[in-house]
Amino acid sequence: MPSRNRTLAIAALVAGGIVAFVHLLSHVMPVGDGFLTLTRVTQWLLMPLLALVLWASTQPPRSRLVRLVLLALGFSWLGDFLPGFVGGGDAPFLTLVGCFLLAQITYVTAFLPFREQSFVRTNKVGMLSYILALAALVYLCASGAGVLLVPVVIYGIVLTSMAILASGLGRIGALGGALFFISDALIAIRAFAPSAALPTNGLLVMTTYIAAQALLVAAVLQREGAQV
Repeated sequence: MPSRNRTLAIAALVAGGIVAFVHLLSHVMPVGDGFLTLTRVTQWLLMPLLALVLWASTQPPRSRLVRLVLLALGFSWLGDFLPGFVGGGDAPFLTLVGCFLLAQITYVTAFLPFREQSFVRTNKVGMLSYILALAALVYLCASGAGVLLVPVVIYGIVLTSMAILASGLGRIGALGGALFFISDALIAIRAFAPSAALPTNGLLVMTTYIAAQALLVAAVLQREGAQV
């Protein structure tokens, strides 16, 4: 890696760590009123910084895997950014689900070539555990989801597929996929079964989300033989 790119990757990694810490802290000690809260602004910065780490840590021509993961991070950023601009009612949640559905489809496409090394072939118990976890989540949320049940189920199937296929990138990828599943499960429970939501649900959602995305990027860099 050229020294200039390495410096950029390290700077983005450090900046991302600081932004992530401030973001999580803002869930405990909120700062700001109205639209531009510290929580919201720092969330908007998370995925661009992580994408910059991945971009700067790899060299052109970048592989199919890297390009697709960069695209998935872009869709994830839209999921972090757009819901605050689309009005009230179900629109913010549907925008969130739509953007992250595109992100998950892109991740599935990126990880599909590694399916022979994933739980699909190597760990049937792990794959079955994901399927059972999805079934339990749908059962828990079904009564509260109403007309949104079908899109939620579709999203859940794609999310579960991503988590299973991410294991094809090794243990780091498997952990990233698992944390992404947990993060989105917490969102679903908060939205459709609030009586079962944990008191610190928002903090847990973002902690697992940030860790999941970072681990998936780390797994990709490991697969590419790249270092920050």
